[in-house]
Amino acid sequence: QSSILGSWNLIKFHVAPALRGCTVTQKATLYIRPAKENISPVDIFVGMVMFSLTILGPSGWILAHMKDYKQKQ
Repeated sequence: QSSILGSWNLIKFHVAPALRGCTVTQKATLYIRPAKENISPVDIFVGMVMFSLTILGPSGWILAHMKDYKQKQ
């Protein structure tokens, strides 16, 4: 049974990538050092408010005007 597993590993790790062709591997860029500039709590608050408005604003508008959309049809 170990020869079956060995041949399976051979196919999985060596033969299969060769049959798939060229693959691009992506590497994440990670920075270990601390940020160059400190972000103040006000900047964080403003960023979170703007992000929330960007995501929730359009859906809130649609939900607030649902009756208008239903009357047009």
